[in-house]
Amino acid sequence: MTLINVRNLGVTLNAPLFSELNLVVNAGDRIGLVAANGRGKSTLLRCIAGTMEPNEGDITRARGLTVGHVAQDAPPALLDTPFHAAVLEALPKEQRTSGGWRVDVALQALEVPDELWQRPLQQLSGGWLRLALLARVLVTEPDVLLLDEPTNHLDLAKIGRLEAWLNALPREMPVVIASHDRAFLDAATNRTLFLRPERSLLFALPYTPARAAIDEADASDERSFQRDMKAVRQLRQQAAKLHNLGVNSGSDLLLSKTRQLKQRAERLEDSAKPAHAERSAGTIKLANRDTHAKVLVRLDDAMIAAPDGRPLFRTGQRFICRGDRIALLGPNGAGKTRFVAALRQAIEGKQTAADGIKATESLVTGYCDQALADLADADTPIRMLTRRFEVGDQRARGLLAGAGLSIEMQGRPIGRLSGGQKARLGMLVLRLTQPNFYLLDEPTNHLDIDGQEALEEELMAQQASCLLVSHDRRFVREVANRFWVIAARKLIEVDGPEQFFASAHTGS
Repeated sequence: MTLINVRNLGVTLNAPLFSELNLVVNAGDRIGLVAANGRGKSTLLRCIAGTMEPNEGDITRARGLTVGHVAQDAPPALLDTPFHAAVLEALPKEQRTSGGWRVDVALQALEVPDELWQRPLQQLSGGWLRLALLARVLVTEPDVLLLDEPTNHLDLAKIGRLEAWLNALPREMPVVIASHDRAFLDAATNRTLFLRPERSLLFALPYTPARAAIDEADASDERSFQRDMKAVRQLRQQAAKLHNLGVNSGSDLLLSKTRQLKQRAERLEDSAKPAHAERSAGTIKLANRDTHAKVLVRLDDAMIAAPDGRPLFRTGQRFICRGDRIALLGPNGAGKTRFVAALRQAIEGKQTAADGIKATESLVTGYCDQALADLADADTPIRMLTRRFEVGDQRARGLLAGAGLSIEMQGRPIGRLSGGQKARLGMLVLRLTQPNFYLLDEPTNHLDIDGQEALEEELMAQQASCLLVSHDRRFVREVANRFWVIAARKLIEVDGPEQFFASAHTGS
């Protein structure tokens, strides 16, 4: 049963986001929406939700259809409102007095702890704020659900909870999900739409097999284009030879054939379609300063404590060696970020061997935290780069342009950049630091899929040594070659991440 029919839809802002887009949303569809940052995913969801008008085309919805749209950000006016009240306000006024039980059911379904029900939204973690926005839509009992980056700021347990909740929805309820989380898309979708400016492609497959299919389609298009262009060159070469023969012999027939060959070449060239080339959102390149030390960091049963001094876990006797790419796994609150901070302090000489962490003197740290706190919101990219590194203004502007920041963005306060732009700026800072050991705390936050894959490739190509914390299961699987888990107040090494991923998803 068709619930939404999108026909010849097109939206152009500064550049075309998509055009001549056709999409049918049927009962039971779980559609993953994939595109680079700023390439139209949120715009398409707003068009389907009816909160934005496209430049061309139209959208037909089944009679009486209600659409629930979970946007990325909470309305500022709601931030002072307690969790429970903010969800209640999503109901029509006439239903709020008698509909409180529906809010209770929604919060219980999402396993929101009782102590958060009366907490203002602005005091919630990013993960709970995401679930608050989801609960606001859930209570309205929509017929179709639109989710915009639903796993942003969620830890593995909450992602598992979200996946379980989606799987428990009525089978016939369609869901459209815009996301950069590849593992989540594989788990939650059965169709994938790759949104493109000219020709968007839809596959009746989850993300990973759909990505393989579109890569093959693009490769086939490129082969076809190259064949056509080769034929164009051959036709023009033949036309040039016939032209010379015709002129030398005075043959009108040869000159006529020359014109025909040129016309065939022009028609073929006009009809030839080059393969899709994704507009770069900015390159990601890393550096790897040399170190001859085999052991980079030695852990001698160090105690990792909370800010108030409360013990979190002990490390035991462990070593971080050159070439190690260690994934640090553990539930929220176990001490992952505290451990990363302790390592950074030790490497920078702010802790001593007596604290149980000893770093080799040749280490230079490349640090990236999930909030990109090293990038001051009031600073500008160009000012920050020229101040922190020995690069002139012209070189800095070239580096920033390569990272996807236009001349206008380079002079804009960093706090006004998008999450994706800030993430790529952070990666540029990492590269210019020229580290030989990376400390990465949620490095894929705000990176689109192309950015995630570029970061993965760079870490592997540079043979970088790193310790990383990430809720991105695909990223951990692709990059890490060692796995440390915080469990029972101890740091233990395991053979792989799958058991931890499974336990985090089930809450066991």
